[in-house]
Amino acid sequence: MDSSKFIAIHRRSFLTGLSGMIGIAAGGSFFPSMVAAAADNDTLRIAISVAPGDLDPHKFKGLYAVQDMVFEPLVTYSYDGKIDPGLATAWSIENEGKLLRLTLRERVVFHDGTPFDATAAKWNLGRWMGQADNNWMNCSRLFVDATVVDDSHIDIRFKEPVLGLLQELAYVRPGRFLSPKSVAADGSYKAPVGTGPWREISADNSGSVFERFDRYWGEKPKFSKVQLKVLPDSRGRMAALRAGDIDLMGGAFVSPITAIEAQTLRQAGLDVVVEPGSTTMIMAFNPDRAPALKEVAVRKAIDIGIDRAAISKVLYRGMAATSANLFAESVPLAGKRYEVPQIDVEGAKALLQKAGWVGSPVREKEGTPLALEIVVSEEQIPGSRSVAEVLQAELQEIGIQLTIRSVDHASRHSDIPERKFDLAFFQTYGAPYEPFATIVGLFLSTYDNGVDGKLFVDAERLDPLVTATMSALDPNMEANVQKVYDWLHDNVAIAPLLYVPGIWAHSSRVKDFKAPATEYDMPYENISLSE
Repeated sequence: MDSSKFIAIHRRSFLTGLSGMIGIAAGGSFFPSMVAAAADNDTLRIAISVAPGDLDPHKFKGLYAVQDMVFEPLVTYSYDGKIDPGLATAWSIENEGKLLRLTLRERVVFHDGTPFDATAAKWNLGRWMGQADNNWMNCSRLFVDATVVDDSHIDIRFKEPVLGLLQELAYVRPGRFLSPKSVAADGSYKAPVGTGPWREISADNSGSVFERFDRYWGEKPKFSKVQLKVLPDSRGRMAALRAGDIDLMGGAFVSPITAIEAQTLRQAGLDVVVEPGSTTMIMAFNPDRAPALKEVAVRKAIDIGIDRAAISKVLYRGMAATSANLFAESVPLAGKRYEVPQIDVEGAKALLQKAGWVGSPVREKEGTPLALEIVVSEEQIPGSRSVAEVLQAELQEIGIQLTIRSVDHASRHSDIPERKFDLAFFQTYGAPYEPFATIVGLFLSTYDNGVDGKLFVDAERLDPLVTATMSALDPNMEANVQKVYDWLHDNVAIAPLLYVPGIWAHSSRVKDFKAPATEYDMPYENISLSE
C-alpha cells in the first residue's frame, strides 16, 4: 500500500467532519489500513519479467526461480559447486555406481500437511525419472527402479554409473517434489504444493503472492510474504525500484538488468550487486564452413587480434571478467587457469603472414580472400551486434574481412545446429549443469543437443577425449577433463571471451542480500527487511 496516499485520504476525512479518535474509529477503515501497511513492511517485493506460469515441478513451463521457492530437491547445489543436503540428509553410491541409497529428512511435510517420506519420494521419481522426455538427464536415461526401504530410506538403481548424478538431482526441474495430493484423479497436476519455505496464496497474470510456510523444516525466512510483480519492461522495473514500489530485481531469468541499467541504478543511489557468474561467453570457429579456419594459425591470429576488455566494456561496461578458460573457477573441475590473451595486432599479422595469408586490405592465399561471416542474435545476447562491429574493426586491422549477419532467435535455432556460420557467439550452460553439460553437449559430435549446436567438432581427435570424461567412476576424471581443456586451448578450437556477470539491484529496505548460487534460484535467503 502507498502510505502517502493513505495519509492524504484520511487527512481529507478529518477535514470533512470526522473529529477526534471517536470519528476515526467510526470510519471503520483506519485500523485495517494500519494493519495493511504493517504487512507491506514484512513483504519482499520482487520484479519478474513474465508471469510465473505453470509451476508443475516435473514439467518445463514455469519460471525456474519461482519453482525454487516452492519445491525442494534431494540435494542442493551451493556456491562453488558444493553439493549440500536437501530433502536427503545422507547418501551413498554403491554397487559399482549403479545404486544410490538415500536417507530422507524426517519430520518434513508438504504445504497441505501430507508427510514427505520414502513413499512420496518414490511417487515423485516415477513422474519423471525414466520418462523419455527427460532422457537428456543421465539419471533418467539410466534409471531402473526405486525401492522404498522404510519411511526414511529409499534406494534408486541404475543400469550403469551415472555421470553427474548428484548435480542432476539438484536441478530446479524436473527433480523436485510435489505433494501426492496435489494431482487430479488422472494424475494431472493441480496446484503448486511443495515442501519449500514459501506457499503460494494467489496468482494471476499480474503476479503472485507467497506466504511463509511456518511448518517448514529448515531456517525460516525473516519476513512473512513475497510479492512477485510482473513488469515486462526493464524501464518500468527500474522506475518501480527507484520509486520504492519494488525491492529487488535482476538475474538472468527473473528480471534481467543490463550493465547500462545497473550503472543508472547505482548513480541513483540504489544498491547494485555484480557477481562473476558461472556462464562463459565464447566465440566459436566453424572450420567445416570456412576452410581458412582449419588452420590453427588463423584461429590463433583471431584469438590475439581481438580485445576482450573492449568486448566486456561494450556488453557489460567492464563489469565482466575476461576469460581464456571454458569455465569460471567456481565451476567444479574447471581446470587450471590459462593466461587471458591480450590484443596483439602485430603478433596476429605475423601469424597470418607466416601462414601464407598476404596482401591488403584483405589478405589472400592462393587467390582466396580471408573473408569470414559472424552470425549474431540480439535476442540471444543483447548487444552482440555491437560486439560484432568491434570485432569487425579489429579483424580488419589484421587483414580479415568480417561480415555480420543478424538473425532472430528462431533463425539462430536453425542455423547454429546446422552449422551455418563461420563465427558465432555461444554461452555455456552455467551452474548447476557444468562441467559435463557443456563438455558433452557442445563438443561431442555424436550427441544431439537440439537447437544449441556445437562449439567445435572434431570426431577424430576431440571426441575420444570427451568420451573419456563420461565414465562416472573413473579415478582419473579430473585428469581426463583437463585433457579436454588442454586440447581446446592448444588447438585454439574456441575463443573464450568473458564470464557473464550476474547483476542484481535492490532498495535500501533489503539487508544482507547475497546473489544466488545459480541463476535458477530466487535470492530470498539471508535477506531481512528494514522498515
